[in-house]
Amino acid sequence: MRDAYHEELDTLTDRLVEMTRLVRSAMSRATTALLDSDLHLAESVISQDEEVNRLYAEVETSIYEVMATQQPVAVDLRTVISALRMAADLERMGDLAEHIAKIARLRHPESAIPASLRDIILEMGQIAERLITKTGTCIATRDVELSKELESDDDAMDKLHRRLFRILLSPDWKYGIEAAIDITLAGRYYERYADHAVRVAHDVVYLVTGSRQEA
Repeated sequence: MRDAYHEELDTLTDRLVEMTRLVRSAMSRATTALLDSDLHLAESVISQDEEVNRLYAEVETSIYEVMATQQPVAVDLRTVISALRMAADLERMGDLAEHIAKIARLRHPESAIPASLRDIILEMGQIAERLITKTGTCIATRDVELSKELESDDDAMDKLHRRLFRILLSPDWKYGIEAAIDITLAGRYYERYADHAVRVAHDVVYLVTGSRQEA
């Protein structure tokens, strides 16, 4: 019975890592769809978000069963609590990638991103992918030091987010209200995606050390 119990805990980790893979792919495709006005990619992100939701539901159900039948304590309790929090953040990251894809779909066949801002959005997408890649490694290896590295990546995302706002508020802005709304939303989605990745990293630290970092 105990072997099966710990196998179930290991399965939780596997599902979380798979969720990171899916939301990384979603963000990569959503960024390309946004920059290239690729309707096919945008639709694939939107339709495949159901897979992330399915894994989230599986993690949630498994955790409730473990809590009800095994009454975990100490490290095992931290494992299931952390897994539930991580899954919720990863599910939200999938939603944020989907939101970016929906901007691309809404503006198709035109691009939602003016040419002068493409480099910023591309870099935000690259940082988002870097964050979620590290997040998956952190979950799989419980690497506390790597978890702490995500803070600097998040700082880089915040810097780009602020840069977007400076451009939007500049008197030189010439792309109109519709583009301003699209850029504002997209920037916010990337920034929140990074925040959720950092939250997952904090949960890895809590799982390993029992100490909760400030969000």
